[in-house]
Amino acid sequence: MRLRTKILLLAILPLLASLVLIALAVQHQERDLARREYALVERTYLEARRAELRNYVALAASTVQPLYDRGGNEAADREQALRLLASLDYGRDGYFFVYDLQGRVLMHSRQPELVGQNLWELRDPQGRPTIQRLIAQARAGGGFVDYLWRQPSSGQDTPKLGYVIAYERWGWMLGTGLYLDGIQATLTRIEGEANRNIATTLLWIAGIAVFGIALISASGLALNLSEHRVAENKLRLLARQVQQSQEDERAHLARELHDGISQTLVSTKLLVEAGADTRDPAPLAKALQGLNHTLVEVRRLSHRLRPALLDTLGLPAALQHLGQEFEDASGLPVAVRIEGAERELPDEVKTALFRVAQESLTNVAKHAQARQVELVLAFGPGGTVRMSVTDDGRGFDSAAVHLHPEHGIGLRNMRERLAAIGGRLSIQAEPGHGTQIEAST
Repeated sequence: MRLRTKILLLAILPLLASLVLIALAVQHQERDLARREYALVERTYLEARRAELRNYVALAASTVQPLYDRGGNEAADREQALRLLASLDYGRDGYFFVYDLQGRVLMHSRQPELVGQNLWELRDPQGRPTIQRLIAQARAGGGFVDYLWRQPSSGQDTPKLGYVIAYERWGWMLGTGLYLDGIQATLTRIEGEANRNIATTLLWIAGIAVFGIALISASGLALNLSEHRVAENKLRLLARQVQQSQEDERAHLARELHDGISQTLVSTKLLVEAGADTRDPAPLAKALQGLNHTLVEVRRLSHRLRPALLDTLGLPAALQHLGQEFEDASGLPVAVRIEGAERELPDEVKTALFRVAQESLTNVAKHAQARQVELVLAFGPGGTVRMSVTDDGRGFDSAAVHLHPEHGIGLRNMRERLAAIGGRLSIQAEPGHGTQIEAST
């Protein structure tokens, strides 16, 4: 996985984790709020219904109370009271009912077919005795009872809240009730709205997550494009620098061939021709000397292109020869040390390390103004190799050189050579404190 991908994931994953935690927290809070609202609505609704039932029963009681208190013909008063109660109703399913204390139906305005039936043993689907509970509550001084009863408007058994009182002298239970299907519909609506709110919130959070990921991805893409343009510009500049270096090297070789070898060969040719014409051995001797000088020049150019010692005797001998050549040419003493047990290295490793040493010594000669140089080649355990070139010159600001696109072409070449073989280049340099170039594989 590339570094940019890892950085992108490190930016996206915490964002997603945070949004998931926020979504879970919001969902929990909204569900908790919905439960509390549910309980509050249910409690408020039931309190309102209880107060309403007490008022209805109080109204019915005020209608029959004068008859109950008169104490005259009780049979006639009871009949008149039942007629009055049967005429009272409120709403579509609001009515009063009267039972005797043994469970027989005396009056039921919505279900007249029940009148005269004894419902003492009637039980709801949960097995609770409905009429017995109502009568027991009435005899206990009156109060509320929740039970199931068939709703006249729908014909379905529906939860109902009843309020009953007793008329002991007449042996009656008077009561009424309100069906609770309205509260169920209200609570169902509240629950549905809560679920919709939660879904909407989660969609918003998901939208924020998508927007955040898109923003991070776009930023990463813009950064990649910017880095790609910078890298492309550096690569283009590097290609021009390499091409210019090649042209400079070709020009140098052309001058060497023209000014050195070519002129020597022409002079030798003339000497040979003169010796052949005059049969004088002196021109031939000079021609032989010129040929020897030409041979030395050819060897020097060949060695500069690629030293034969690198292929025949190995890297240590080639570095020692390079150090001696540098010392002879510059007059700057070079100490070459070989550490560890020498071993044969792959061609690409030998070439890369040799070119790094060559480039480092060239930089010393051009820029360092050093008094001495040390070149160390160390063979380590496990096939590792380390080479360092250290001078006591004026040093430089390595960070500034690395950031400047037109400087440090040699350092970049060395770093890229080592990177190509899986190696690493380390540069330790400070202005006024010398320089150390270390290559390791």
